[in-house]
Amino acid sequence: MLNIIPIPALQDNYIWLLRRDNHAVIVDPGEAALVLDYLQANSLQLDAILCTHRHHDHVDGIEELRGVYNVPVHGRSHPKNPHITHDLREGDRLWLETLDAEFAIIEVPGHLDDHIAFIAPRVVFCGDVMFGGGCGKNFEGTPAQLLHSLQRLAALPDDTQVYCAHEYTSYNLPFALACEPDNPDVQRRIADTRSLRERNLSTVPFTIALEKATNPFLRCSSPELVRTLQARGLADTSELAVFTALREWRDRF
Repeated sequence: MLNIIPIPALQDNYIWLLRRDNHAVIVDPGEAALVLDYLQANSLQLDAILCTHRHHDHVDGIEELRGVYNVPVHGRSHPKNPHITHDLREGDRLWLETLDAEFAIIEVPGHLDDHIAFIAPRVVFCGDVMFGGGCGKNFEGTPAQLLHSLQRLAALPDDTQVYCAHEYTSYNLPFALACEPDNPDVQRRIADTRSLRERNLSTVPFTIALEKATNPFLRCSSPELVRTLQARGLADTSELAVFTALREWRDRF
């Protein structure tokens, strides 16, 4: 298993540091100073940067880090992301020798067009596509694309640990409860999340199994959820219509 260390950054971001011996790889460095401090304090050599997408809170630290370490940046090339040095596409595999780890790459558009996920055994780095109890906003592409991206992540083994880029779980779960007020898994997760946050502990990572039980965006066929949306005027109960209605409701919730 990878040794994965969270570096809390900005308001609610996580920069993920992958470590083996004195080698490190960074995922989505939205700022550099915290990463540099951690590397230096722990005598680590930075070998690479992984980038899930081009939003500023995922890339703003790359230039400064490369100024110190001059490492490759692996991600999806995009005209608005000048930091990528090694382009990754659907079906590619990324071998990181110093970590003794290989990642499968899938394209997961719907939040941004250039969004990718890095998948290793029992681990996925999914940026802003899936959050604890929620999903990213549909800034680019279509709701159908975002739904499909989430479905691809949900198809990973149930024990897969999901490393998203934000501490949003406590922010998302009230909406999940509004969608399914009688869901005991949501009720239990709210209590568990409250306990973690009261102790200043992270709710990330979480498992795919937990998301399938509690994340409304993965539960578009739940009878209770569909009834909730019908009470709000939804007529079309197809999966995509339910998902689209959920995303629109969540944007105003």
